Amino acid sequence: MRWQQLFADLQAEFEAAEATAERAEDGSRRRAEVGAIRLVERLAGAQGRTLALRCQGAGDVSGVLAEVGSDWLLLTDGARRDVLVATAAVRSVAGLGLSTGLPAPEGSVRTGLDLRRALRGLARDRSAVQVILDDGTLYSGTVDRVGADYVELAEHAADLPRRAAAVRGVRALALPAIAVVRTLSPGLG
Repeated sequence: MRWQQLFADLQAEFEAAEATAERAEDGSRRRAEVGAIRLVERLAGAQGRTLALRCQGAGDVSGVLAEVGSDWLLLTDGARRDVLVATAAVRSVAGLGLSTGLPAPEGSVRTGLDLRRALRGLARDRSAVQVILDDGTLYSGTVDRVGADYVELAEHAADLPRRAAAVRGVRALALPAIAVVRTLSPGLG
């Protein structure tokens, strides 16, 4: 009888030690998995939710998260305008749920949809926009063209369409300096 009790005690100790090691490994694995998640992947799980962003240069920006690109977010604000936000300018995000989006596989369409491509869409649509740089400088006009590391903005009054007579000048903006681009008319962009 004593041998059976001894073996039962040893078996219980072994099972307890094994369960403790498994819980520690599970927690460690979870921390490693979370440590590999990028902000854009975390945000991709919040599509359709209202987010409040704090952005360098632009301050507080909020709206419903419509799309997530490789280095940008597209929100629809309370006035139903599109707000393109460079993720490099994002300092904090409130309103996230528990979901996280899946990482985009290398070479996928989503990884190719960078800020330049999103801005080219605005150039194609000829939408009047407001551009806020990471230092808070604000420009309005129409995106004329997008280069490798810059955007050309035809500057004109926000309430006027881009016409030669309305254009005050063309300004090149360094792409890394762009924090937020907001369409000035609802539903455009």
